Amino acid sequence: MQPSTVKQAGRAICLSALVYLGAWASVCHAQNTTTPLATVPSVDVPRYMGTWYEIAKYPNWFQKKCASSTQATYSLQVDGRVQVLNRCKTDKGEWSEALGAARQVGGATSAQLKVRFAPEWLSFIPMVWGDYWIIDLDPQYQWVLVSEPRREYLWVLSRTPQMPATTYQQLQSKLVALGFDLKRLEISPP
Repeated sequence: MQPSTVKQAGRAICLSALVYLGAWASVCHAQNTTTPLATVPSVDVPRYMGTWYEIAKYPNWFQKKCASSTQATYSLQVDGRVQVLNRCKTDKGEWSEALGAARQVGGATSAQLKVRFAPEWLSFIPMVWGDYWIIDLDPQYQWVLVSEPRREYLWVLSRTPQMPATTYQQLQSKLVALGFDLKRLEISPP
């Protein structure tokens, strides 16, 4: 064989291997994310109210300014909706806040909610509402896993600013079983 033929054969083998590996990675990724994400069977909304501290999350654009102390406080309103106050400290040590609203999708114990942080007058537009699905919840309401159907967003929340390491490890195992990529999970500074 001439050197140029050997080179071409080597390139073809490398290209075939890359195509095979790419296809395999796509299949593996598809298997992890094609299983529909389920929520917990029910949520006692009044019991869910109060402050939750962010332990970990998938990084996202709307929390880029958050450097520490990220938390969400939920308050039940007279009309049945939920007021949401998200706050965090910036890298300058100042509090940054976002006030929003949430509503349940389904019955009174549904674990699927829609949340918006856009002004009230825009609430008629479906795109301003984001999915907030409670996918796992401690029976004593001490921790919760929150995501949405596409698994693009993920939060690990706790009633306390820190979580025992054993609890966090158990939640990581649950997340893997639910098809989440732990490499994307980022610990939130207290």
